[in-house]
Amino acid sequence: MSEAGGGRGCGSSVPQRAPWSLVAATAAFCLVSATSVWTAGAAPMSREERQKLGNQVLEMFDHAYGNYMEHAYPADELMPLTCRGRVRGQEPSRGDVDDALGKFSLTLIDSLDTLVVLNKTKEFEDAVRKVLRDVNLDNDVVVSVFETNIRVLGGLLGGHSLAIMLKEKGEYMQWYNDELLQMAKQLGYKLLPAFNTTSGLPYPRINLKFGIRKPEARTGTETDTCTACAGTLILEFAALSRFTGATIFEEYARKALDFLWEKRQRSSNLVGVTINIHTGDWVRKDSGVGAGIDSYYEYLLKAYVLLGDDSFLERFNTHYDAIMRYISQPPLLLDVHIHKPMLNARTWMDALLAFFPGLQVLKGDIRPAIETHEMLYQVIKKHNFLPEAFTTDFRVHWAQHPLRPEFAESTYFLYKATGDPYYLEVGKTLIENLNKYARVPCGFAAMKDVRTGSHEDRMDSFFLAEMFKYLYLLFADKEDIIFDIEDYIFTTEAHLLPLWLSTTNQSISKKNTTSEYTELDDSNFDWTCPNTQILFPNDPLYAQSIREPLKNVVDKSCPRGIIRVEESFRSGAKPPLRARDFMATNPEHLEILKKMGAASSIDAEDGLRFMQEMIELSSQQQKEQQLPPRAVQIVSHPFFGRVVLTAGPAQFGLDLSKHKETRGFVASSKPYNGCSELTNPEAVMGKIALIQRGQCMFAEKARNIQNAGAIGGIVIDDNEGSSSDTAPLFQMAGDGKDTDDIKIPMLFLFSKEGSIILDAIREYEEVEVLLSDKAKDRAAILKGKMIPSYIINSNPEMENEEQPSSENDSQSAEQITSSSQEVDLVDQESPEESSLNSQPESLSPADMDNAASVSPSEQISNPMENHETTSLDGECTDLDNQLQEQSETEEDSNPNVSWGKKVQPIDSILADWNEDIEAFEMMEKDEL
Repeated sequence: MSEAGGGRGCGSSVPQRAPWSLVAATAAFCLVSATSVWTAGAAPMSREERQKLGNQVLEMFDHAYGNYMEHAYPADELMPLTCRGRVRGQEPSRGDVDDALGKFSLTLIDSLDTLVVLNKTKEFEDAVRKVLRDVNLDNDVVVSVFETNIRVLGGLLGGHSLAIMLKEKGEYMQWYNDELLQMAKQLGYKLLPAFNTTSGLPYPRINLKFGIRKPEARTGTETDTCTACAGTLILEFAALSRFTGATIFEEYARKALDFLWEKRQRSSNLVGVTINIHTGDWVRKDSGVGAGIDSYYEYLLKAYVLLGDDSFLERFNTHYDAIMRYISQPPLLLDVHIHKPMLNARTWMDALLAFFPGLQVLKGDIRPAIETHEMLYQVIKKHNFLPEAFTTDFRVHWAQHPLRPEFAESTYFLYKATGDPYYLEVGKTLIENLNKYARVPCGFAAMKDVRTGSHEDRMDSFFLAEMFKYLYLLFADKEDIIFDIEDYIFTTEAHLLPLWLSTTNQSISKKNTTSEYTELDDSNFDWTCPNTQILFPNDPLYAQSIREPLKNVVDKSCPRGIIRVEESFRSGAKPPLRARDFMATNPEHLEILKKMGAASSIDAEDGLRFMQEMIELSSQQQKEQQLPPRAVQIVSHPFFGRVVLTAGPAQFGLDLSKHKETRGFVASSKPYNGCSELTNPEAVMGKIALIQRGQCMFAEKARNIQNAGAIGGIVIDDNEGSSSDTAPLFQMAGDGKDTDDIKIPMLFLFSKEGSIILDAIREYEEVEVLLSDKAKDRAAILKGKMIPSYIINSNPEMENEEQPSSENDSQSAEQITSSSQEVDLVDQESPEESSLNSQPESLSPADMDNAASVSPSEQISNPMENHETTSLDGECTDLDNQLQEQSETEEDSNPNVSWGKKVQPIDSILADWNEDIEAFEMMEKDEL
């Protein structure tokens, strides 16, 4: 989102053909002026606290960026658990999510303009030199056109925009001569062959070296792409054309947008999720504002802001009216069918829709933005992070969270629009959760499962490109930033493009093609942004009054279905028959079934809903024996509970969801497979035994270690290289016999997660772990221990502090521990944890925008899973669905060996832990 934009004036209409300089100026004023209005209604956060939080964001960025540069560069991304770089073809394939990796130092390019926003100009200059020196855009690798555009092309253009700004200021970048722009132009030409289709919609993937369709390209056979993939090009491509004068880029991007607009469903004015790039037929006909469509809507409005073309605003307003008419069910945003928009297509929401409140701010529609944002915040307070998908009664549907920035983005823009300090407190919560649950010694790790708190060895480039940018800007004053942020617009990857591009190289025809497709009701369009002098003064608690009814929506309310039941009662009609109430022996029920689909459209809708519920009930019965994932948390020095591994449960033994967690030191069993009586019972007595999978039943292994005196067991997969990152949850079954004699807890770790424990044992003989149903709060784990307080609080502050020199690295673990102050944990209680679902949740595709060539059946096994049922008294239940995806290992045809796979030995990893501990100890002493 950009704060510079959103309408034609503030409080009164500006003529539709107003000069663009006036449009940009008035639009920028609309959001900025609000900040001085709101604070009268709420206690403002002091400048000192805002500065303190801003400094904390700077330290967090340094932690993430510094570890990427030290342990991963020049690889595309950092793997923060194993402290090495992720190189395409050298790690097990994660499917479509790997299409963002092109061996072009993705994280560095994506972070360029973030460095300037965070006032790290010297680091920016160094980073630009590294990009020019090291990055190669001619690699034989197949990449996503969408991801490469928003992350790499956008990153280069954002870097160029701020490089020329710094050069004009006269202190930095005096040597710069448009080198980043030339790289962007080179990349732009490499992406153009993807547009060689009859429709003008681009292929979803392209080979950077060989293009499309050539035998060596290994791509070009796809037929489908997502709407966002084809519709999120105009800002970067138009900026490239305006910067260079080469009009071809903007022309191709406009043609793709024109085609999508022409193919919208005419009666609903909605677009589907995926479309055939050759025929223009909709492949997936569900429509929403989340994954697969999101940034298409964003770029229509922002293209109007950046380029000043009215047709983009008219199209956006037409779509927005349809969204608010059909998809918006405040505070929810639920997908519908484009041909039957009154019928919901699913009963869960994905995390990517969290950007939408920010877009509504840019549009000037504040009230629904506040409502949806508050609903999302309540979900975050329940789960610490926003799950990849959650149901209409706010339970986890997909448990993964890859540190997405969309909610932080909307928080920033709502604060800009309202000036309400409530949103500063929201930002503070985001900072605390990131430090407490995601921070690890080598960066920040994505959450594998928000219910258990387990980590994934992943830190996406967008985390540095967007999250820290929005969080810093949230707390920064205007004088804290070295340039005027209002002169730029944010792309969907938060890269900065200057608004003056609207008047540069305008050789593209601005023919208004919108009217060729639809008759527009101009009264429906907001040609002005909201006048905050009218919105807020008479009711300074305006935003609070909107949020208040939603405070308990996650825990107590039944968000959908109740209204219809109540209306049925008032009208005297009977409520619709629900699948869970159906009895085949009831004549009345059979009569209702006969009517469904024949009597009226309402009966037909009831019939479809009934069949969906029957399918889900059948699926539910099949899943009754499935268990949710568990957690293995390493709690001994130097880990202190900061590494959480996803573990598979067992259908036998102690149920960790019903009993207290098991804590103990680990020891390897002999024999390692645990298939016979142990020869080292003294080693595993009173400990948690490590055993290898294979050669006998899991229950037999459990009995053998239990007989040796073990208090628990961890089975480690014998398939080398297996990982929870790429494999579905594994559940250990019994042996078909009575297993009531097994009293100890048993958990399963894939090879990669198990290796983390085994490597730690080799370095530190004593390794203590906690087996539980979900990760425990560090204060509870380390109660009464002598440890650095920052590990408990996970709230490090860097205020003009310098890292201690490496000469302290040799300090022993005992010295570190003894030099720490003893932390009083008596009054610190772990936060209330939300209850886990009774069913295991599958992991989502990392980003459905990348799933361009995946058929509907491959993406969603049942499009109507998790349909909510509502009883007459308003009690809500949700039928969760498990989707399992298993990626297969991808072999790059030509791995670039020169990149080098920076595998960190365990002693190096632990040295980083020690340095981390010592640094924060030093800061604590300095603060005292």
